[in-house]
Amino acid sequence: MTNEGCKHLCRRGDRAPGLAASQLLLTILGVALLTLSQPIEAWCQKQRPSNQSQQLSETGDSSTRSSDWLLWGGRGRDFVAPDTELLSPWPAGGPRKLWSRDLGDGYSGIAVEGTTLYTAYRRGSQDVITALDALTGKTMWEYAYEAAFKNAYSEAVGPGPYAMPQVVGDRLVTASGIGQIYSLDKKTGRPVWSHDLYKEFGGYRLEFGYSCHALPYKNSLILLAGGPDAAALALRQSDGALIWKSLMFENAHSSPLLIDVDGQLQVVALIASETIGFSPETGALLWRHNHPTGNGLAISTPVWAPGNLLFISSAYNGGSRVLELHQSGGKTTVKELWHNRKLQSHLSTLIRHGDHLYFTSGGAGGPAFMTCVNIRSGQVAWQERGFAVGQLVKTGERLILLDEDGTLALVEATPAGLKVLARESLLQRTSWTPPTLSGSTLYLRDRKSLMALDLATR
Repeated sequence: MTNEGCKHLCRRGDRAPGLAASQLLLTILGVALLTLSQPIEAWCQKQRPSNQSQQLSETGDSSTRSSDWLLWGGRGRDFVAPDTELLSPWPAGGPRKLWSRDLGDGYSGIAVEGTTLYTAYRRGSQDVITALDALTGKTMWEYAYEAAFKNAYSEAVGPGPYAMPQVVGDRLVTASGIGQIYSLDKKTGRPVWSHDLYKEFGGYRLEFGYSCHALPYKNSLILLAGGPDAAALALRQSDGALIWKSLMFENAHSSPLLIDVDGQLQVVALIASETIGFSPETGALLWRHNHPTGNGLAISTPVWAPGNLLFISSAYNGGSRVLELHQSGGKTTVKELWHNRKLQSHLSTLIRHGDHLYFTSGGAGGPAFMTCVNIRSGQVAWQERGFAVGQLVKTGERLILLDEDGTLALVEATPAGLKVLARESLLQRTSWTPPTLSGSTLYLRDRKSLMALDLATR
């Protein structure tokens, strides 16, 4: 990144040569965070596209526990949890704390399967993958490996890890900031296979750290590496064998999404300067559409909506746009319905409810606004101040919001406005990791610590 490019990253707050800590904080973790997917229940089934259940069957997620949160963004990669009645208002000091513990540097999300949590943190020059007892927070096992990495502003942001360990069958799939992919036995932490996307496949090196989450598809894992001839690739889940490699593009930090376009499954990827769709079976390019993002810092995961509408958003003048996709005879047509350069999701998770989207707009060098926009028309219903850049998870009619300053809130967000039901400052350090809701237990993480809260009604 050039010095000129670094200047664009600066925002309010402490400043360093060419970069502002608080802003860069955003960028890097947007990287994995956001760069942040979720269980599906009655509300979700009614609101999602009718083909969503087929999409999920292709991801290899066969969990029967609605409280499990196995993949980035949850089962649907949309940050929607099953409907759960949550405590409101909160008592003084916030919801009851079940436990808290120091963990170590990093922003990896928290996966939940039964009574086990999985996440990752930094120890010296190593990435550490860990399994924790969900009831106590105590360590069950750890696996550490060398992942020497120093990003452009490591003192303020840290070197990661950024990606969340995902539970895929009997494995845990992880990614380091330098493109190392590991498949671990989820019960023991024993490595089964690994690959280095940079060294083996010529992957495009991300200055702020690799953070894309692999997409499970049938017996494969689809990964974005960037580069001249293996920018996208599929590895066999069982042994890591290469199934296919394809395409050429400059990678970013957003994670791929599986969609169904008129009966054809496609992988959508928001990359450095465009959005593309390709075949999950072969990697063959199906379509592409320009979406230039300054410094290639596209982070947020795309959103797929009824009517074959694809919402994508990024900061650094990328803005938000909606594409309408259709295909016939294997040929996909792309129509841009609207584009608003002022609506910029930097690293916020994006929540769809009906025809409206909720997310934090801005924060990359300016103020942040909680925003509601109509996905079909692009009309902004409202924008509200009051929170820093935030991560969102939806359950029922409410949103759980954790902003980067460590403030947790329970809100009702409708096209008519935003209503804050409860709010408490709980975390002390940069909080870029999306919360994980499992039943009525909420797991939160900042850069150095982890906590579990009880949100059950009394």
